[in-house]
Amino acid sequence: MRAIWAARAGVGSTPIADAMKVGSDETARGPLAGLRVLDLTRLLPGPMATLHLANQGAEVIKIEDTGLGDYARTFGPGASQANAEGQDSPFFRMLNRNKQSLRLDLKQPAGVQAFLRLAAEADVIFESFRPGVVDRLGVGYAAVRAINPQIVYCSITGYGQTGPWAHYAGHDLNYIAMTGLLEQNGTPGSAPAIPDFQIGDLLGGSLTALVGVLTAVIGAKATGQGCHVDVAMADAILAHSVFPLLATQTAEGLAPRGEGEMTGASPGYGVYATADDRYLAVGAIESKFWQTLCVAVGLPALAKLDMTNAAEMKHAREALAAVIKAQPLAYWEKTLVPLDCCVTPVLRPDEAVKHPQFVARQIVVDEGGLRQNAPPFKLSHWPPTDMRPAVAAGADSAAVLQAVGYSADDIETLRRDGVI
Repeated sequence: MRAIWAARAGVGSTPIADAMKVGSDETARGPLAGLRVLDLTRLLPGPMATLHLANQGAEVIKIEDTGLGDYARTFGPGASQANAEGQDSPFFRMLNRNKQSLRLDLKQPAGVQAFLRLAAEADVIFESFRPGVVDRLGVGYAAVRAINPQIVYCSITGYGQTGPWAHYAGHDLNYIAMTGLLEQNGTPGSAPAIPDFQIGDLLGGSLTALVGVLTAVIGAKATGQGCHVDVAMADAILAHSVFPLLATQTAEGLAPRGEGEMTGASPGYGVYATADDRYLAVGAIESKFWQTLCVAVGLPALAKLDMTNAAEMKHAREALAAVIKAQPLAYWEKTLVPLDCCVTPVLRPDEAVKHPQFVARQIVVDEGGLRQNAPPFKLSHWPPTDMRPAVAAGADSAAVLQAVGYSADDIETLRRDGVI
């Protein structure tokens, strides 16, 4: 990546001008062509982060141990059937396309040496072990920085590299519980509702990690110095909890679960049951949307609702609920969606992937019979890169090591000794 940047950039150049000078071959490879990434992570957060980089042309080398490796290969829906057919799980294949695979035993000195040779030529490293593990193995930030000062080294953990909880294990449920997010989800009088979306893993371990890494990569380009990117998934949730944090500083404080303005109190922001036991999502917060909705459902008197009066809001919610309950979801979808008043059907996942909006956006693609997520953004200058399926563990070991100077005999020795 450093060489490519040097070739692109000149005195007085700008990033946009430089990008427009990129040749057609490089354009086809993606905007991150030449960025070399070593990925030591497994399961969801780290692999999703490096998938985003791989989708944009980065060279991502997935490094797994010589034992079980990334146990995502045998995890998730459809894993048993896929494994029985000699394939990795659909979950693994979704997250690890466009990557190379190297098996490496970092508990052997030869494995550490091989990793450091790769790290000397890398731009970014991702790891998700508990704090201190990579240092004990001899492949931590300090060891890599000594041979590659420009390295951007990202550590993804639940609670970060510092603090009294730094060494604690956890999963997404623990992180949203610790940061107050879980407590706010659900209906009055019920237990907190567990979202079927890994907020900490994806917001924290994937997207926040990417922001930190790409920030550091730009900094390394400008200064020649890389850095250690310390990402705590719990931190990321708390850092984005804007309205709850504001509420803790008001006289009223946080509303009980299911009774906040955005969690049940406001009739213009909520979920309503329909006649066929489906649901309608109403997000008519602004007065113009609320007024349009009230007129459309035959409740024009509610258009002038005092949104600061709890009794009026409760009455409005009950009245709106009764009207919506009288018709099936399809009726309301046909009646209200065209009015553009922030009303949508509550779709099932299998319906969402077939919805015309998402089909038009090509946000879900088919690769080898497996429906997969496409990149969540469009780049005008860069066409989508070719999609390569996830490969078997260690499929690229020889090629990856040859690229950093290992001979065929060296590689055979490493294979014989169980290092790769």
